[in-house]
Amino acid sequence: MSMATRTDTQSPAPHVADSHDLIRVHGARENNLKDVSIEIPKRRLTVFTGVSGSGKSSLVFSTIAAESQRLINETYSAFVQGFMPTLARPEVDVLDGLTTVITVDQQRMGADPRSTVGTVTDANAMLRILFSRLGTPHIGPPSAYSFNVASVRASGGITVERGAAKTKTVKATYSRTGGMCTRCEGRGTVSDIDLTQLYDDNKSIAEGAFTIPGWKSDSFWTVRLYAESGFLDPDKPIRRYTKKEMQDFLYREPTKVKVEGVNLTYEGLIPKIQKSFLSKDKEAMQPHIRAFVERAVTFTTCPECDGTRLSEAARSSKIKGISIADACAMQISDLAEWVRALDEPSPSSSSRGYPIVAPLLTALQQTLDSFVEIGLGYLSLERPSGTLSGGEAQRVKMIRHLGSSLTDVTYVFDEPTIGLHPHDIQRMNGLLLRLRDKGNTVLVVEHKPETIAIADHVVDLGPGAGQAGGTVCFEGTIEGLRAGGTVTGRHFDDRAALKETVRKPTGTLEIRGATANNLRDVDVDIPLGVLAVVTGVAGSGKSSLVHGSLCRQPGAADEGVVSIDQSPIRGSRRSNPATYTGLLDPIRKAFAKANGVKPALFSANSEGACPTCNGAGVIYTDLAMMAGVATTCEECEGKRFEASVLEYQLGGRDISEVLAMSVTEAEEFFGAGEAHTPTAHKILERLVDVGLGYLTIGQPLTTLSGGERQRLKLATHMGEKGGVYVLDEPTTGLHLADVEQLLGLLDRLVDSGKSVIVIEHHQAVMAHADWIIDLGPGAGHDGGEIVFEGTPADLVAARSTLTGEHLAAYVGS
Repeated sequence: MSMATRTDTQSPAPHVADSHDLIRVHGARENNLKDVSIEIPKRRLTVFTGVSGSGKSSLVFSTIAAESQRLINETYSAFVQGFMPTLARPEVDVLDGLTTVITVDQQRMGADPRSTVGTVTDANAMLRILFSRLGTPHIGPPSAYSFNVASVRASGGITVERGAAKTKTVKATYSRTGGMCTRCEGRGTVSDIDLTQLYDDNKSIAEGAFTIPGWKSDSFWTVRLYAESGFLDPDKPIRRYTKKEMQDFLYREPTKVKVEGVNLTYEGLIPKIQKSFLSKDKEAMQPHIRAFVERAVTFTTCPECDGTRLSEAARSSKIKGISIADACAMQISDLAEWVRALDEPSPSSSSRGYPIVAPLLTALQQTLDSFVEIGLGYLSLERPSGTLSGGEAQRVKMIRHLGSSLTDVTYVFDEPTIGLHPHDIQRMNGLLLRLRDKGNTVLVVEHKPETIAIADHVVDLGPGAGQAGGTVCFEGTIEGLRAGGTVTGRHFDDRAALKETVRKPTGTLEIRGATANNLRDVDVDIPLGVLAVVTGVAGSGKSSLVHGSLCRQPGAADEGVVSIDQSPIRGSRRSNPATYTGLLDPIRKAFAKANGVKPALFSANSEGACPTCNGAGVIYTDLAMMAGVATTCEECEGKRFEASVLEYQLGGRDISEVLAMSVTEAEEFFGAGEAHTPTAHKILERLVDVGLGYLTIGQPLTTLSGGERQRLKLATHMGEKGGVYVLDEPTTGLHLADVEQLLGLLDRLVDSGKSVIVIEHHQAVMAHADWIIDLGPGAGHDGGEIVFEGTPADLVAARSTLTGEHLAAYVGS
């Protein structure tokens, strides 16, 4: 290989192209940003920090990343753009120096039960090709090993048109071999609806037999439809229905009927419930609806495929005794070794094991090794993607970028250390630095001091949250941040001290023989009446122990366990804190009682909605391949309600003015005086307790940050009656200063007589605990054991586990 020889000895003058080394943002006003102007160095690691709700995501994701994506989309033809999502230009005056942005956020990968770790990373696709080439017996093409493809067979006559007037009918057959289990349709589980939660069979429909939330006796679309359909006797108790009546009542196919001269569609109760409730995201439901679904529906493993999702034929085809179902069920670190063994030369020959699939084995090996490298080797490919935590989902998305040859692109990460034990954070930091060192710009939204400390450049937003934030408080090096006097700078080196005295338990919850997932016949007593923290490296079995074993223990129900997991809140722009927490219901009733009218008038999604904008407050204009335009509704001026509704007042305020209040202002408003409403006041108190006093109660959920949504969910569940609260990583999305407030809230819960069990990695929460249960020693099949039980002081003194070593370093022992 020959190379050209340079003859010039002097250094050339800097090229003008090398002068573009900054991303310049001027006048950013997205969400709560207040004319923010900053300059971000390229090919460096920049960390954006600040209290939850200060504007970090608005600047990084909604401004920089969004504009880069919009500009890339504009490079395509109008025809292609018609098939792409339309993006509006962010509210910003100047954005200069942008490069292609790759966003790696915390968004879940979809809760569809057919979406797994293997399908979202293409590892399953490669395995299907591998088994279609090497599996014995051979059962068909790659689709024969796919649980997302059903087998189809058809035959009949088809008409073939040739020329001007030539048609010919020929007989044709079509078949496609799929690997889907016919019983569960590739879901791995079958659902069972508890009919006793839907109706009281001792009553007739006319007597109010239905116990489904929202199904009132005068409802034209539900109860009256069943009563007047002609298929059922509305005055006969349901338990006395004939076999045919019960079939019509529960399972009848959609049928057109006429009720009071109106054409309606009647269908059985089971499919109606499935469409009305089970097709929706549980976390987007109102609390009482969500509780009903959890009571009424149970999911069990499919008995035909044993949860593998695959047909019997797909499970019968094997490579060296391993089926594709076995491969997907393996821990990924073990699967990587199995694939490596397939690619190794045989003892009798120096050639590779299966040369016909050598490139495929190489690509599959690289993907599986990336899982191990990123700390996810404990997962399996069959794991539903919707069950991954926010941190796990984000790391899975990183896999396709680790071996990328791209340089000079901008990677944007949203708290990549979420869900990571302090031991694992160092590995994540190394991956971020590796991306930077390849010549890329890395932007990270982060709260953990361990990651902030490795930044080349730090941008601190604040000083507060919501309207009190949206400005740049500091921009510079980590040393400057420490001396800068901002909220982040003041709390950067904070270390929670170990408690001098810990609370004494008032009882225990016993777990015996826990074997969920990777747990190894675990026996443990979880103390009650104290703050107990369950910790361990990612994948050690914490969630399996608490959610998979504790929350399903027979004694757990007696203790009134309230479980608050990491599943995200979702909602449209019509959803807001008032609707999600159930606050709007008592507010509407208070307005209705004070004015002698119906509560439905005070809902922007019901009778009181502005007819011009349908209660949205804005008019959306679709401009095809260009971004749609949203303009404030001229009729209601963005207030969302009819003018006649705004004439009704409570305590001197109309409904739109109440929804524009902050949580703190609303708490005071509904706490005393003419507007005194105890139910609303209790909900608002809980929102203040979790640090959301600055939020507007009518603010769309789509504008809330991840930390704000986490605390909103916590406040909602705090209203449930229970003696034991189980929290899964409540520090997610919280700033260092916010963690102090969370610890105060946990203390108040325990002091009020509650038992609090927290799954957590944050050292401040560990140090503040009364009792620690540490799982490990590793992840996956290297974990699943209790490696320590005791007080934080004992854990630090022993230093016998990874958690103990990191906690000792944190508290300075």
